[in-house]
Amino acid sequence: MMDEKGKKSENTATIRLATEQDYDAVERIMKQVHRMHVCWRPDIYVDMDPILPCDRYLAHLAEEQVLVADLEGEVVGLLIYLVRHISGGPVKERDVLFVDSMAVEERYRGQGIGRRLFDTLLELCRERGYDGLELQVNARNAGARAMYEKYGFTEKSVNMEFLKLSVK
Repeated sequence: MMDEKGKKSENTATIRLATEQDYDAVERIMKQVHRMHVCWRPDIYVDMDPILPCDRYLAHLAEEQVLVADLEGEVVGLLIYLVRHISGGPVKERDVLFVDSMAVEERYRGQGIGRRLFDTLLELCRERGYDGLELQVNARNAGARAMYEKYGFTEKSVNMEFLKLSVK
């Protein structure tokens, strides 16, 4: 959305729990993001269909772990989270919300939908008394990284890989 001065303005998307009827829209948006991953890293991501199988989506719904951004009846964003109980060994026991997937419809990116989804998740995290909120982000996804950093996310760990292996 653009305001009268040509600047991007926030929309009035409603954040709600997803329903079975939202599956096609969720899958469409997940495919958009997956195409970026395939483009960035064709060595590890495969083009597949579906990205989020319906049975897995329904399992997330049963746990109320899928939020969608609804803009005038159209699903334009989603956030899927998991609850992780961490314990054992040298780590402190804690319960964290882990963002499994977050995506916004291409034509609505940069309009505050991701922030609305995150605000809702942060509120849920506080209401339920979780110890933290964690996620992973592709190193090449500068827009997502910038948004997360604005929220105060910091690097917890860095995954590294060695690509010079050859099969003999």
